[in-house]
Amino acid sequence: MTTLAEARRLVARPWGMVVGGEVIPSASGRELDVWAPGTEEVIARIPEGCAADVDAAVASAGTAAVGWRRTAPTERARLVRVLADAVAEEREELAAIDAIDNGSPLTLMRGDVDLAVQRLHYYAGLALELRGESIPVDGGIDFTRMEPFGVVGRIVPFNHPLMFAASSLGAPLVAGNTVVLKPSEHTSLSALRIGEIAARVLPAGVVNVVTGLGAEVGTRLTEHPDVPRVAFTGSVETGRLIQKQAANEVVKVVSLELGGKNPLVVFPDADVRAAVAGAVRGMNVTWQGQSCGSTTRALVHRSLLDDFKDGIRAAFDGFVVGDPFDPETDMGALVSRPHFERVARFIAQGRSDGAARIVVGDGPVPDKGLFVRPTVLSFPHADHESPVLDSEIFGPVLAVVPFDTYDEAVAIANRLPLGLTASVWTTSLKTATRAVRDIDAGYVWINHSSAHIPGAPFGGTKSSGVGREEDLSEIYSYAQPKNVFIKMED
Repeated sequence: MTTLAEARRLVARPWGMVVGGEVIPSASGRELDVWAPGTEEVIARIPEGCAADVDAAVASAGTAAVGWRRTAPTERARLVRVLADAVAEEREELAAIDAIDNGSPLTLMRGDVDLAVQRLHYYAGLALELRGESIPVDGGIDFTRMEPFGVVGRIVPFNHPLMFAASSLGAPLVAGNTVVLKPSEHTSLSALRIGEIAARVLPAGVVNVVTGLGAEVGTRLTEHPDVPRVAFTGSVETGRLIQKQAANEVVKVVSLELGGKNPLVVFPDADVRAAVAGAVRGMNVTWQGQSCGSTTRALVHRSLLDDFKDGIRAAFDGFVVGDPFDPETDMGALVSRPHFERVARFIAQGRSDGAARIVVGDGPVPDKGLFVRPTVLSFPHADHESPVLDSEIFGPVLAVVPFDTYDEAVAIANRLPLGLTASVWTTSLKTATRAVRDIDAGYVWINHSSAHIPGAPFGGTKSSGVGREEDLSEIYSYAQPKNVFIKMED
């Protein structure tokens, strides 16, 4: 079991960006402090990249793309498997890096490494499924072939640093693209380590990692005329900005996996104990609630409301909040001081709301850094004006709202301009199928929550995103069809 002291020693070394297979500093010479959320101490420094660094990474990726696209799909798949195995070999190191850099429990970060490895192997296994089609035609042959875009820009968030950094490489690489990866400035260490591993096992320039602030590095990568394909995971506000930036100079293909204020709907015939367990799991509080798919609005039939709140109270009362390196810890620290203060403001607004009632938790843990207890607030009705009901808090905060009829439940579920996930609890097949039809979300669980099914498409409707990930269609999204007609007869 890695300790906090061992993790400190692990990250206390020089860190550089990875461009063209080399570990380098920023062209500007500037660096950013890396803060450990669990202790609020500086544990390392990383390059503060600039536009020139992005340009160098894109140029390197563009050079490598010529050979990589000509590499046989089976060989690309083999190399992605080699990358996956190399990541697996560094499991404990990578998990410890994320635990100290991100603040989530080490036990869970090991699972993130395992998931990244699984997804890389999954994408590698689909290499020969990326195929064109033949079109019947007289006097010749017509067919399509799928070809890569070239250089792909991937911008990943802070909540699952290693998992997103590593697994986001799979689909574009298998499809024949090279990648410039930009991690969150709050959690860049594991992405830099992935860049070092990739430089060891892949051709130079196939994977490049540039660190820095979104305003400079992210903007330049999004706008760069030689990056025709961009994928972003993060907030709705940033996703909308990226759509605008991507169109500034050239036409690009942009996919977005954005936020959610996701409903968990408990109908009157539901097993309330199972629904409570689903609500706890769906909140992703083991990642401090820092998950876009979290079911942060519990819509509960009025007949079950008291039992549901009693169950939630009992479940969250037993949560251990503290040191990410303590094996008894259920929930670690929020990622940064600004984010911690943002979450604390939402909780304070809820506590000061005359209509809202605290079911369990009371926000920040006093004198203990960036730790927040799981907090549940109950509201009398969904039309109540409160940012806790309407905003994605991205923290361990659950809003509970009663409803009386099926139509009311659906109306509440769909009232926001977001539609990432939804969780429905009922023992009625009729109610379940109606809810699947009527609730506007890209991913719906029935009597379950949070889990991502391997090979199932994940993504949102409305302002929760554009495109799907985690399935075969993601690989297709990194390729373009080219039609070929060969005339055989005069």
